[in-house]
Amino acid sequence: MSILGAHQSIAGGYHKAVEIGVETGCNVIQIFTKNANQWRGKPIAPEEAQKFRDAVATSGIACPLAHDSYLINLASPDDTLWKKSIDAMIEEVQRAATLDIPSVVSHPGAYTTTSEEEGLKRIITALDEVFGQTCNASAGILLETTAGQGTTLGWRFEHLAAILAGVKDNRRLGVCFDTCHVFAAGYKISTQSDYEATMEQFDKIVGLDQIRAFHLNDSVKECGSRVDRHAHIGCGKIGPEAFGWLLRDLRFRNVPMVLETPKGTENGEALDVVNLRKLRAWKR
Repeated sequence: MSILGAHQSIAGGYHKAVEIGVETGCNVIQIFTKNANQWRGKPIAPEEAQKFRDAVATSGIACPLAHDSYLINLASPDDTLWKKSIDAMIEEVQRAATLDIPSVVSHPGAYTTTSEEEGLKRIITALDEVFGQTCNASAGILLETTAGQGTTLGWRFEHLAAILAGVKDNRRLGVCFDTCHVFAAGYKISTQSDYEATMEQFDKIVGLDQIRAFHLNDSVKECGSRVDRHAHIGCGKIGPEAFGWLLRDLRFRNVPMVLETPKGTENGEALDVVNLRKLRAWKR
């Protein structure tokens, strides 16, 4: 059985995200542990953390995930921003650990005015610092595949392999495979042969065992556009078949898969419910 769910808001308390997840039929949820557009968040009160942990324990939610702040750039050549990003990433890992969330999904970063090589070196050095300062924390980091907009790193499988190989202690490091981003980056997955070829390529370069989570999103833009625009499942350029092959791929039956599709309603029904129903129908 696939572990399917969606990103949920923590408005009203962390436990509210769990409640909404249950209401919409989620087996897994992803949350921001604070405002994603701010560097720092207020400390998580012990009673808030306990309420979230209790909600997860009684909900059937299998594996909650966290996503880090959009401001963090571990590849930045600007020392001030880079150090600020490291500190923020340390806080993200610690906050996730406080909530008993095992993994924080993170975009690798953008090299801006330098080069891919220099950007990758900065990410590796930054992650070494983050893991060194959070050695007693239970949470790890999942590098998210990116669409490759601008100077963003992580859109080529080789970027991820280089980071995983370069980090000194990578036991708490893995990958989150985003279907929209991989497709926009230029990896074809819309036909069965293309899906199998892309997964074979990922396995050869990075290793399928490194995939610890999926983001399930269709793409507004074409394959190779390098534009990050999420569409509802089956309503974009990827199309429905690819999601069926992914859901039926037994290699990923125990890997959590999270929607990051636009929120809203359709005929009075939450769009998360609509997208999850499509996914479960295509799995059969």
